[in-house]
Amino acid sequence: MTLRYVKIMRDLREDHDKTQQQIADILGTSQTMYARYERGANELPIHHLITLCRYYGVTADYFLGMNEKL
Repeated sequence: MTLRYVKIMRDLREDHDKTQQQIADILGTSQTMYARYERGANELPIHHLITLCRYYGVTADYFLGMNEKL
């Protein structure tokens, strides 16, 4: 199952010209762990979701890909 948010997470990072390491530093985690979030190998913890939404200035609904009808 592909998680909608993994593509959005990568797109937001790339749109802001940030590296995985730079975002990992913001989250206080390793680049390796951040890469696992971005691949969908590990689920993104809610505290990281909140941090990324604030950083990018987007809603959690947008970040999670829930801005469409279900």
